[in-house]
Amino acid sequence: MPASTTKPPRIAVLADSDTRWKWGALTADRIAPGPTMEAGSREDAQVGPALSGFLLRGRSTPTARQLEEVGVRADSLREVTGVEFLRAMAEESYDIVVLALVGGGVQAMLHGLKRVWEGRAKRPVVVTGYVGVVYEKLADGLLLRHGADLVLANSRQDADRFRAVYDGVGADPSAVTEVALPFLGGAPYTGEHDPYTVVFAAQPSVPDSRKDRTYLLNRLVRHARLHPEREVLLKLRSRPGEHTTHIEELPYQRLAQRIDLPANLRLVYGHMGEVLDRTDLLVTVSSTAALEALHRRVPTVVLTDFGVRETHGNHHFIGSGCLASWDQLDDGHRPAPDEEWVARQGVAADGSYATAFDAARERISRLLGRPGGLPPLTPYYTPATAPGYLPGILARHHLGPDGTPLPGAPAADKDPGPVRQIVRRAARGAYRHGVQRVAPVIRRMGEL
Repeated sequence: MPASTTKPPRIAVLADSDTRWKWGALTADRIAPGPTMEAGSREDAQVGPALSGFLLRGRSTPTARQLEEVGVRADSLREVTGVEFLRAMAEESYDIVVLALVGGGVQAMLHGLKRVWEGRAKRPVVVTGYVGVVYEKLADGLLLRHGADLVLANSRQDADRFRAVYDGVGADPSAVTEVALPFLGGAPYTGEHDPYTVVFAAQPSVPDSRKDRTYLLNRLVRHARLHPEREVLLKLRSRPGEHTTHIEELPYQRLAQRIDLPANLRLVYGHMGEVLDRTDLLVTVSSTAALEALHRRVPTVVLTDFGVRETHGNHHFIGSGCLASWDQLDDGHRPAPDEEWVARQGVAADGSYATAFDAARERISRLLGRPGGLPPLTPYYTPATAPGYLPGILARHHLGPDGTPLPGAPAADKDPGPVRQIVRRAARGAYRHGVQRVAPVIRRMGEL
């Protein structure tokens, strides 16, 4: 679809968690080509894309409450299996498909889409990327995403690293496209609020032990008692029993039930942007919320209490000027971010955010207007190049080595009848209960 077209593009987003739905839907909105986008700001657009949402069925499928908190609109939204999504892509017409999934899910869908679009004169542009900071499994995740038309990098630093990985294995790096995190925004920080507000942004699995999470909660309590004039907020990601991108086995809500919380410490939910509107100091171990805060120039601290370690992800913030401990915060420390570091992270606190997605929109416009349509998708992994790895990835999504649905795959040939739907819902509920409630208890018992 050329950029001059007045008809809004049709975009399908497939996501496997609330966080990835937020990233995928907001990314779709920002990369949609069209005349209303030439000013470089999605907020100035009068006509948005026609957005169809697909939620991949699994342990992290978002609940209605999580979707409401994300606050991203869609013209339609439905829960599907991987095979059901591929069938929809074969039967329905879209301009752009955004795969907001873990790496294995992206790879499986790339092979499945290649299969369902065989022989088609024109196909959609396929886009994928990462929700936030890429601090682990860089090569693995990138190669599983190779084959998409655009692999979005959220910063200049990531774009350089992505291209180096692809070049290093002989894979085409041209799909790598620098953008920024799509959920940045909000009014810049202008000064202290009354009361001064400290926000700790919790993460589902960092840290993951009871000891470390109890330590953080106790330090938050201590800070609130040392500074009774401050409001201290524990910003939570999910309610007990809900899952985000990562499993949360020890919710802070449950740990807090055993502690006498001071009056100026509260547990809060809601949209992070709304919480940042009243934040004077954002504290986290390594949450992407730190980048949201830095974008708005909110004072931000990345904790070093457990060390600066790859397993916690706070090593990403080396050189940021934001690393500090709770002891320093208790004593009144105010961090000063390094401007050069911030500029390389896609935070765009200098005002360049308005143009951060221009390159992606222009590339998509060129691809949609390509004479004769686009060539078939060509992932780096094939049955010939990764025979010991790829088949297992595809099988987890009920796909054979050539990307076709395996015999007995759910919804491979027809819609399930009423009885089958009831059985499927019951099985899905049992599966989620096992993953979310029973498995964590068994794991904890094994640690005794």
